[in-house]
Amino acid sequence: MTTAIVALGANQRLRDRAPVETLDLALARLDAFAGVRVSMRSRWYRTPAFPAGSGPDFVNGAATLETDLPATEVLAAMHAIEAELGRRRRERWAPRTCDLDLLGLDETVLPDAETALRWMSMSDAEAKADAADRLILPHPRMQSRAFVLVPVCDVAPHWRHPLLGKTVREMCDALPPAALTEVSPI
Repeated sequence: MTTAIVALGANQRLRDRAPVETLDLALARLDAFAGVRVSMRSRWYRTPAFPAGSGPDFVNGAATLETDLPATEVLAAMHAIEAELGRRRRERWAPRTCDLDLLGLDETVLPDAETALRWMSMSDAEAKADAADRLILPHPRMQSRAFVLVPVCDVAPHWRHPLLGKTVREMCDALPPAALTEVSPI
C-alpha cells in the first residue's frame, strides 16, 4: 500500500449542495473506490479564489489515501469523481464544483525528476498557458500555495517533498505570513 496526498477544493454549488457538502461527497466516493481508502482528512478552510479575482472564495481541504493503485489510476478515479460531481474542464483555474488534485504518492516522481523540476520552475502564467499532458508528481506548485499546504499540514505535516527535501510543515512555514492569513478554518 502507498499513501497518496490529495487536495480538495470547490467554489460553486452542485445543484442543492454547498461546496462543503460536495467535497464531503467526493471523499465518500474516493473511500468507496476499489483499491482506495481515505485514511485522514483535514478541516475545511475558506480561501480566496486563485488566481485573485477569478471567482468566489473556495472551500479547500486535504486528505490522505491508502491505495494499492498506481498514480495514474488514482488520478483517473479522481477525474471520474470530479466529472460525476459536475466538474467540466473547460478553462484552467476557473470556478468549479469539485477539484481533486493528486499532490504526491509516497516518494514517487513522475514522469521524471527533470520534467517535474521544469514544471516546478514555471510561473503561474506559463503553467496556465501550457497545461501538462501527463501526470506530474509531486504537484509542481504545491510548495508555493497556502491553500494547499495549510490543509495538508492537518493530514501529512511530515511528508517530505521528494525533490525539495522539505516537509510539508517546512514548506508551509516558508510561505509569506500574508498568504497564510488568507486561509481560515470554517
